[in-house]
Amino acid sequence: QVQLVESGGGSVQSGGSLRLSCAASGYTYSTYCMGWFRQAPGKEREGVAGIYSGGGGTYYTDSVKGRFTISQDNAKNTLYLQMNSLKPEDTAMYYCAKSREMMCWGRLGLASEYNYWGQGTQVTVSS
Repeated sequence: QVQLVESGGGSVQSGGSLRLSCAASGYTYSTYCMGWFRQAPGKEREGVAGIYSGGGGTYYTDSVKGRFTISQDNAKNTLYLQMNSLKPEDTAMYYCAKSREMMCWGRLGLASEYNYWGQGTQVTVSS
């Protein structure tokens, strides 16, 4: 069955960096859109970054452009999110997700367009 397992979260000070990883298994990795989402307490889940696992464009929400980089290692079926210049407002639970369809829409996907999710990894940024 499809499994997505995130790791790499933690606590850092403002301006610090973290790299999240998401190990995917149970399906053909290179045929779907993969995304990173985050959810802070009391807020809706929001898309952070997306990438077509077969290679191609990357997509970011405006608040992380220039600070976060999504990438992947297809040989390892692993998705990454490099987060630099972290801010307290980046504090949230971060989730990786696999798209429902074999496409990436040319944009950052909506949460409803993903059908498998990892368990999440907590990122806390202190000022």
